[in-house]
Amino acid sequence: MPGHKRQPSIELLELMGVVRENGTDPSSLPPVQTPLSYDYVLVAKTSENQERSVYKKQIEYIEELKKKNMKVTKIIDDELVFYGIQAPKEIFEKYRYLLKVSDACNWSSDQNVVPLSTRIRIVHFILNHTQIHTGEGLRDLMKMKVFEARFCLHEKRKQKELKESWARWTACLQGQPITAVRNYFGEKVALYYLWLGWYTYLLIPPALIGIIVFLYGLAFFNSSPLIKEVCEADTVMCPLCDKRCRVWQLSETCTYAKVSLLFDNNGTVLFAMFMAVWATLFLEFWKRHRASFVCEWKVSDWCEEEEELILEIVNNENCEPRKYKHSYLRSTLVLICVTVMILVIIGLTHALVVFRVIAAVLLAEGSWEFLSNHSNSGAMMLGAVLHYLIITVMTRVNRIVAMKLCEIEETRSFAATEKSFTVKMFTFQFFTYFSSLFYVAFFLGRINGHPGGYVRIAGKWRLEECHPSGCLTDLFIQMAIIMVLKQTISNVFEFTGPWFCRWLKRRRTKKLQRKCAHCYLKNESEDKHGAEMCDNCKLRDWLSNYRLNDVDSFSLFHEFLEMVIQFSFTTIFVAAFPLAPLLALINNVIEIRLDAIKMVTLERRLVPKKTNDIGVWIDVLEAIGVLAVIANGLVIGVSSDFIPRLVYRYRYGPCANGTATDIEYERMLKEHKGAGSNVFSFYQMSTPGGLNVSECSYKDYRSNEDYSFTPQFWLILAVRFAFVILFEHVVVICKFIAAWFVPSAPMQVKNDRLFDKLNRLKEELR
Repeated sequence: MPGHKRQPSIELLELMGVVRENGTDPSSLPPVQTPLSYDYVLVAKTSENQERSVYKKQIEYIEELKKKNMKVTKIIDDELVFYGIQAPKEIFEKYRYLLKVSDACNWSSDQNVVPLSTRIRIVHFILNHTQIHTGEGLRDLMKMKVFEARFCLHEKRKQKELKESWARWTACLQGQPITAVRNYFGEKVALYYLWLGWYTYLLIPPALIGIIVFLYGLAFFNSSPLIKEVCEADTVMCPLCDKRCRVWQLSETCTYAKVSLLFDNNGTVLFAMFMAVWATLFLEFWKRHRASFVCEWKVSDWCEEEEELILEIVNNENCEPRKYKHSYLRSTLVLICVTVMILVIIGLTHALVVFRVIAAVLLAEGSWEFLSNHSNSGAMMLGAVLHYLIITVMTRVNRIVAMKLCEIEETRSFAATEKSFTVKMFTFQFFTYFSSLFYVAFFLGRINGHPGGYVRIAGKWRLEECHPSGCLTDLFIQMAIIMVLKQTISNVFEFTGPWFCRWLKRRRTKKLQRKCAHCYLKNESEDKHGAEMCDNCKLRDWLSNYRLNDVDSFSLFHEFLEMVIQFSFTTIFVAAFPLAPLLALINNVIEIRLDAIKMVTLERRLVPKKTNDIGVWIDVLEAIGVLAVIANGLVIGVSSDFIPRLVYRYRYGPCANGTATDIEYERMLKEHKGAGSNVFSFYQMSTPGGLNVSECSYKDYRSNEDYSFTPQFWLILAVRFAFVILFEHVVVICKFIAAWFVPSAPMQVKNDRLFDKLNRLKEELR
């Protein structure tokens, strides 16, 4: 648009390298004419390879399309029959007129032209809502194998442009051509990549600070008084299991204590506070960038449900609208089913606990000395791997259950179904991923009793204890294994799976014929109204698209779900794993190009969807931001040793009177062996060093006489809760201030929309 002033937010993203200008606004292009290779293609088996009743339904469905003035071209290739479908110009004219007179979708970017992405969306809707006389639609016919596949076609020229500018590994550190992505795949896909690009860019500061926190712990690796106290201690600790486990010396955990200091230090508290505020700023600035782009694309007021109503009229002028419904019975049933499903997922967490307990016993009683000495750590690692396998299986189960619950609800539109499915699927996945982590963070080692009074499973197996260096080490191990496995294995399968399927299809089918020179020149030149390729070249194009991997309405959903789960890992337990943002950053740089390559070259073209936001995901992200404040406050206050160290230093240590030196602090710390370890009478045993003992110590605050909690325990517990409350209130206030300080839409966007509405009203008066 000549003289059009670009949004400063978009120019800022281009300057930062998040996006780059590539692509033309469709409203500035001439009206799109009939494409050379049709709007949509249906694939079925030939009559010789189908039952007669199935073939009849195939023919009946094609006849129904012809009744709607659809142009259907049939081409047979061996055992397959391809139906190329073109919609008449009248359908798109009707769509444009209804957009203009609608409440929310009027004056959109599609008012004057109908780009090919919109053509595909309209035809896709009509095909899905065309039924044969038995009431069966295309989805039902696909399930009955009446049709083998359905897809819209890639545009070779634009596909090549996207591949050169975006969908290649060498473009990893370049900005994304968001406008070109929007023109080809629609606003929904473009907003996903815009969000992912902004999220990846904003991960740079927390990744750097996470490294600094890690290096801060590394700087005190050998000089910390706490580390010296552990490494030089002569304290004898109680056995970690009932059989074949011996008493051990606290100094044996010297290495683990040093490692735990890398992520359990004073810098972790500030980092957790920073991440909570960072999550708010990330979302607030995302809202601004989204507002700028949807204003540029002229879809600020777009309503998906209203467009769906328009498409219903385009498909059938005599249609009846699907009424809004609400049933308390159905809602109650769905609520009960969701609750039962969550309880099942939590039950799997209990199964993991039992597995780790039994695995620890078996490893301790095994013949390998190394595994016997590190049975608890080995059991924790095995549990993390099993947890990943459970996640993989439950992801499929969760999807099936979420879809069934959406069917019970009987939602009115696809947009409502998608929203309902998103909330349910994310809830199930969240509990699947994080139930075990919440147990490790807040329950592990706190409900297992004490020597002489251990809590046992079935009266036989002792409940697992925290790692000798602290409970945060267990959480760190769990998160590290799950994040690394999830990101590496998922990305490998995500790329190699579609690539292998495409290779297999190419092997099974005959080699494509070369495009004839006449059609090649047509395709390279500007499309002309009425121009078509010959049947051989059409078939070549349709076969090349047929060999690609299938996509569905929820293909983009899975990409979003993967990234939002990662966002949860990055924010919720960041206090236990400061390097999580760094791992997420590295993964996302690869993920953007992997998804782009997969979408452009390995998969069939997604049906372009028009929207103006990322839907219910923004609410999910805000909920995660609030949960992150609570979880990190509890991790620092309850799981880490930050509070006990603080209490000792300022209540029992030399800092209590404010006159201590570092040397005195170190000396007093060594003398204060009652802080965290108590004496317990025990049978005579030998340590690896041959030490004979009659009593051992364990990590807790209990009386030596009756094993009741000491005043020290209650003081530390009170300080823990006080810290959690103070931490959460301070951080929540900071989050509110950050949200207030950053407006959700730039002033230029608001002013542009104001003047746009004013000009529209003036134009109507003329």
